[in-house]
Amino acid sequence: MHTLIVTGGAGFIGANFVHHVLEHSDFKVVNLDALTYAGNRESLAGLDPARHHFVHGDICDRALVRRLFSEHQPSGLVHFAAESHVDRSIEDPGAFIRTNVVGTQTLLDAALDYWQGGASDFRFVHVSTDEVYGSLKLDQPAFTERHRYAPNSPYAASKAAADHLARAWQRTYGLPVMITNCSNNYGPFQFPEKLIPLMLINALEGERLPVYGDGQQRRDWLFVTDHCRAVLRVLQAGEPGRVYNIGGNAEMTNLDVVHMLCELLDQRVPAQRPRHELIEYVTDRPGHDRRYAIDAGRIRDELGWAPSVDFAQGLADTVDWYLAHRDWWQRIRDGRYRSERLGIGRAAQA
Repeated sequence: MHTLIVTGGAGFIGANFVHHVLEHSDFKVVNLDALTYAGNRESLAGLDPARHHFVHGDICDRALVRRLFSEHQPSGLVHFAAESHVDRSIEDPGAFIRTNVVGTQTLLDAALDYWQGGASDFRFVHVSTDEVYGSLKLDQPAFTERHRYAPNSPYAASKAAADHLARAWQRTYGLPVMITNCSNNYGPFQFPEKLIPLMLINALEGERLPVYGDGQQRRDWLFVTDHCRAVLRVLQAGEPGRVYNIGGNAEMTNLDVVHMLCELLDQRVPAQRPRHELIEYVTDRPGHDRRYAIDAGRIRDELGWAPSVDFAQGLADTVDWYLAHRDWWQRIRDGRYRSERLGIGRAAQA
């Protein structure tokens, strides 16, 4: 049984990926996560301890990272660990530089030594974001892998820097690295400060729905399980040095997403008044990108991947998951899953 190191595997996408890998492959997973505010071990409940080994630690800890390579002799590493919320990056960019840039370098250095030491079949997947490409106008074509980088937030800039490091380690040293740039994910286990879970939970509890600006920011939405399928496919069949954009072919405005959520909840849990009446427009985020869109033609043509969940079905499934797992998100909302209370009542935008 081959071993895979997954960083950030207690976060939203990482936890979904760990579940997916254990269900759809024969990998054993070593899951390294620092359990910062968005990491939640409850998202890993029920996993087979014979195949899933959790390590509480920081990707910037060089000694720990090197020890994991030495002890577990992995055949691959999938790097999800990142500070990812744009609002938080505006408030504290230093934390994003440390984790997203220095942490990525730490992993690349350890992986390079391990690979050069004889692990010739080792592969490294660096998971990134479409935000590194900047913002699109409404009439511009979607991002391809050849689009120039133009990050507009501290978060996006830190991920762009990490992408450049990953590319450089592949080109300079030959380390077999693949980079993926995904569009906005949604689905189970997403931390309740992101647009969809925040609006869903607030609407369910009769709280205001704070929408940035005019709500016309457009995003391409990707169901998290489809993203997991794509990353696993890149790990197994991607070409080292190649970049693969992963998108859901589901461009929507933030306001339309909120209205769809309200309608789904009104159907499932009727309230005294339509939930769209809870929408409030709030001051827009500084430097807020207007539109993202992904052209996923390369991964479709070269690796045979395509999204399988359309947005309407995926959003309905997401609503049903949150309704069925109230204790999971209630423990986050009231702070029980951590010792301190978390500030997640702000406006949100994906």
